[in-house]
Amino acid sequence: MIVITNPSAIANEISLIDSLFEEGLSLLHVRKPDFSEIEMVEFINQIKLEYRSKLVLHNHHQLAENFGINRIHFSQKERKHDPDFPARFLKPCRYNSTSTHSIEDFNSLENFDYAFLSPVFSSISKEDYHPKEDLFEALKSRTNKKTKVIALSGINSENIKKTLENGFDDVALLGTIWNHKNPIKQFKLCQKIVLSHSL
Repeated sequence: MIVITNPSAIANEISLIDSLFEEGLSLLHVRKPDFSEIEMVEFINQIKLEYRSKLVLHNHHQLAENFGINRIHFSQKERKHDPDFPARFLKPCRYNSTSTHSIEDFNSLENFDYAFLSPVFSSISKEDYHPKEDLFEALKSRTNKKTKVIALSGINSENIKKTLENGFDDVALLGTIWNHKNPIKQFKLCQKIVLSHSL
């Protein structure tokens, strides 16, 4: 199970992040699109050193080596339109992930460890972000078995089981965690459902 940071600041955010890791969070995607490089450095510096290997950088990728981070996420736009993309992508001993919005795009991926496929449900954190097609139905056309497919958008404790039973390898959480009055309690509830499915 993956958690993505809230795009904007959250009260006690670093403390909550440390608590999520203590509760067994495997990966935290650091997605702060409006952060400057200095703000990103300050943010990462506050996270405990022991958790750095579980961070995934969405932007300011150049900071990864300084912090010993070997997980990089590329947006669909970067992957398709950045002329420097292949050079920045092909670093040894690095885990790469990306975002996709159709099964055709997902099936065409090469050399990615996993990819988000969204929107599965109507988004909790983004207004007017709804599925344009049934991604459970679309997944029946999956030909890419090397890349793990991660469900994103609108994932919560009520639909995780259905999501994992219908072809997704894992789930990514954003709004269901950060919009909850008790993010840690909500994380533990979702984690329990994911773990019970994998037994």
